[in-house]
Amino acid sequence: MSSKTILLVEDNPDDEELTILAFQQNHISNAITVAHDGAEALDLLFGPDGQGGQMQPSIILLDLKLPKVDGLEVLRRIRGDERTKFLPVVILTSSREEQDLIASYRLGCNSYVRKPVNFAEFLEAVRQLGLYWLLLNETPARNPVP
Repeated sequence: MSSKTILLVEDNPDDEELTILAFQQNHISNAITVAHDGAEALDLLFGPDGQGGQMQPSIILLDLKLPKVDGLEVLRRIRGDERTKFLPVVILTSSREEQDLIASYRLGCNSYVRKPVNFAEFLEAVRQLGLYWLLLNETPARNPVP
């Protein structure tokens, strides 16, 4: 599973560390790039000038409650750009607000996962995310022909 890259957009250092540890514990060795706020994530994807970013991840794990640019706005911009609109985006959040769930799907997220509080449950959630999105799921080419 190591050829596909992961963009983790997470502002909480503890959640970042736990997520990376969970991937390691589950022997998922894909490269993980971390953006600590929404603006940093957008810069990685689109570049500071919007003309081209540094990466094209295989999956984006996106928190919603982010500084600078919130997760819903990041998702809106990803889905609004031809270069990124087909990227798998999994909302990985501690939010229990129904409005966040509805807004995320309305904006085109591929999945919405609430972070389990228990570490063993979190390990299992990350294992399942990794197996599905990095091994089983197939995505179209970066710019599919219409």
